[in-house]
Amino acid sequence: MKILVCISHVPDTTSKINFTENDSKFDTNGVQFVINPFDEFALTRAMWFKEKQGATVTVVNVGTITSEPTLRKALAIGADNAIRVNTEATDGFAVAKELAEVVKNGGYDLILAGRESIDYNGEMVPGMLATILDYNFVNACIQLDIDGDKATVSREIDGGKEVLTSNLPLIIAGQKGLVEEKDLRIPNMRGIMMARKKPLTVVEPINSTPATSIVSFEKQAAKSACKIVDADNVEELISLLHNEAKVI
Repeated sequence: MKILVCISHVPDTTSKINFTENDSKFDTNGVQFVINPFDEFALTRAMWFKEKQGATVTVVNVGTITSEPTLRKALAIGADNAIRVNTEATDGFAVAKELAEVVKNGGYDLILAGRESIDYNGEMVPGMLATILDYNFVNACIQLDIDGDKATVSREIDGGKEVLTSNLPLIIAGQKGLVEEKDLRIPNMRGIMMARKKPLTVVEPINSTPATSIVSFEKQAAKSACKIVDADNVEELISLLHNEAKVI
């Protein structure tokens, strides 16, 4: 079984976010980038299939050379090889078209991705990829088992979960539950050393045209100072809720 895991190169959630060029471009200076957490669940599940069922695991990223450390980390975790599509990830549609070309050329049985990336939270790419390729697709996946060419999948729905079966090839958008957080892997020294020798292939893009463009970014408004009201001072509380918060 050949597995392709889509990896997003995203800012660490502890990074301080700023914008440049009249708030139209994200400022990467001083920002630490990591593997998208949802993609880590997908990668860890792929590693299980590698170890238990002999699957080969390839990771792919659409991005510039700055994303290669993230791909090397995925290789250190245990992926067999990596592919970087040499273009900036401009929007979900363009990324999906580039990934579709990789899938077509690689003949993969199972494509795993995170439900969304934590930078733009679009939840678009896996579904778009499935539409372009005309593959079966399961979103919000919390359990995945493969037996031969058939997959059994559980996904979250309102008030419970739904169990589905599908033939391969199949695209999965995973999330927490696909593996437990305690099972996520940290590269060890041996993995880091081996990752240096594993192939990282750079392919040129098909130059898909983005469907959207960024006009501007805006930071969330700063929270106002918190006022502490004595528990016995009901009149002051009512006055603040009426005159300042204007909720009564």
